[in-house]
Amino acid sequence: MRVVHWLFVVGVALFVSGIGFLIASARAVQATPAVEAPATTPVASVKQIMRGIVGPAATVVFSSVGTIVSLAGTEERRPRTEEEWEVVGNSAAALVESGNLLMLGDRAIDRGDWIKMSRALMDASLVALKATEAKNVEAVSASGEAINASCDNCHQKYQRQ
Repeated sequence: MRVVHWLFVVGVALFVSGIGFLIASARAVQATPAVEAPATTPVASVKQIMRGIVGPAATVVFSSVGTIVSLAGTEERRPRTEEEWEVVGNSAAALVESGNLLMLGDRAIDRGDWIKMSRALMDASLVALKATEAKNVEAVSASGEAINASCDNCHQKYQRQ
């Protein structure tokens, strides 16, 4: 009977100390300060982002797929190699990131339609990015229409000379 009593006491002591370690570690996790993102300093203007990032990237995505009919015949344009798919994917990723850039700092003209339209560009470009990862020519083509619509909608409201 004494051995059973001794084992019970040791078991209870181990259980209680385990609970204590769990509580102490949970408090330590809560006390750890969150790492703040570094402050950003926007440099480029909206026009520079459009001309330097959005325009060239959109051109790559738009011209990557399609059918060209000429006197010489019909040409089906599409990425065929890993490198060509990567170029289109990089351009789609640049379009997604440009949406983030358009919402940084004082670039956002307002917090309503500007944000919605920037996110529409990002969403459409993300579809293109996923299509390039899947090497889906039809999806890249369809995403081009959505990207163009997001650009047209924004330019109708905000384009400046």
